[in-house]
Formats: sequence, C-alpha cells, structure tokens
Amino acid sequence: MSHTSETETSFADGKILKRTTGGVGVVTFNNPGKRNAVSLDMWEGLGHALTELCDDDDVRVVVLTGAGDKAFVSGADISQFEKNRHNAAASEEYSKRSAAQRALLAGYPKPTIACIRGFCLGGGLQIAMLTDMRFAAEDSQFGIPAAKLGIAYGYDGLKHLVSLVGPSQARFLMYTGLRIGSAEALRIGLVDRVMADDEVMPTTLEIARTIAGNAPLAVHAAKLTIAEVLKDESRRDMEAIRQAGIACMDSEDFREGRRAFMEKRKPVFKGR
Repeated sequence: MSHTSETETSFADGKILKRTTGGVGVVTFNNPGKRNAVSLDMWEGLGHALTELCDDDDVRVVVLTGAGDKAFVSGADISQFEKNRHNAAASEEYSKRSAAQRALLAGYPKPTIACIRGFCLGGGLQIAMLTDMRFAAEDSQFGIPAAKLGIAYGYDGLKHLVSLVGPSQARFLMYTGLRIGSAEALRIGLVDRVMADDEVMPTTLEIARTIAGNAPLAVHAAKLTIAEVLKDESRRDMEAIRQAGIACMDSEDFREGRRAFMEKRKPVFKGR
C-alpha cells in the first residue's frame, strides 16, 4: 500500500472535504456555521467524495466526520425546506435527490466509521446509522426531532434505527423527539464506543488504520456476510457469501497471512 502524502479535495463549494492518509479516507462535513447541516449540494458532494474513495485502491476504510467540535451533522438544512420540502410532493423530490447518496453509503463495499462530536441529529443520525460503526465523543448528543417538525421517517430511515436499538428505544426517540447524551446512546446501542472529546478522532483513525492493515478480502467478506444476515431470509444472497469465502481462501493474502504468522512478522496484504 503506497502511503502518499495527504491530499485534500473539496466538493459542494468546500462544504464537503475529502482527504486520504495511510489507507484511510476521511470525508468531512464542513458547514460549521450551520453546525454542519446538510443541503442538497452537500448530499451530492458526499456522493462524489465517496465514489472517488471507493475507486481508490489505496483506500481501505472511510471515516465520516464533522468540521469543528460542535456537530457531526445537525440534520438537514431546514432553511432549504421552504424551497425544497414545503409539501409531500416537494419532500418526495428532496428524498429522491438524496436517495442515491444514501444507497451508496448503505451498500458501500469498504468499511465505514462515523466519528462523532457534538450534535448528531435527524438526517445526521441517519448518515451515522448508514455507516458500519459509530464512535462518539463524550460531548455528543443524538436525536431525531422529526415529530417536532411534522416529518415522517420512511422505512429505510427507521430500519437502521430499529436494528441498532430495538423497537422500544426507537419509539422513544421518534415519539418524543428528545435528545440523548453519549452515555445513553452507548447503553442502547446507538453508538459503539465513547471517548474523551479530544481522543475520538485520533482513536478512530487508529482503529481505521488497524482495519486498513488487515486483509481487504477478509474484511469485505465479513461486511458482506453481516449485511446478508440482517436481511429477511428470503432475500439473502447465500451464493455471494460463498463466493466471498472462496475469494479469501484462494487469495495471495491468505498465503501471506499464514506465512507472516509462522514467521512472527506483520503481514503485508495486497487485497488479492
């Protein structure tokens, strides 16, 4: 894996930033003046950043985070609602325009981690729930204020919430629209780790680099198989799971892993 020097690219007039460092791609929601509220342009920029990182063979893990310490993403940019989501038809159109990016993240082939500080609300929590894992700072707050805005969440928006926290906690969050702190989010399973505010990004990157150093085919097989486990039995692709297993067992990386273990050294994986 070539460790090129860091390069940063920006999308959506600088409101989405992308950089790579040692096998890890970092995408930053960069709209701190609005606590990183996401506009349609930012959704589209997110799609471009994720696609580029997906196509970059040197990148093995993607971290999503928010600029500054006030928010991951505080939700959708409500100032756009009058224009984009003022009734059912407009709201449907808005959802359609961000659906491609949500689907891209939901089906992303590489591991994804949300690194969260401050507010993670509404559409921001939806983005975090689409990633594989959520690491949060002690100062973070979570909630879905849809009921306070008269917004209904669709099937996909709630499927992830229910699969993470179960139906009763999902009802509590949706019916009340209340915010919960990081300790409560950890207790109910909404986030996976809580760390000190200044430790969350360095620790997230350390874990991401650990994943990046593992055999990509094996990580991919795990990601694919866990996704299939979560589907209804009738919709599971057992053949895809089998093929992912075969790809691992026939790979150069599998031989390298065995050799490195016997030689008591760190393996160097190529993803083939």
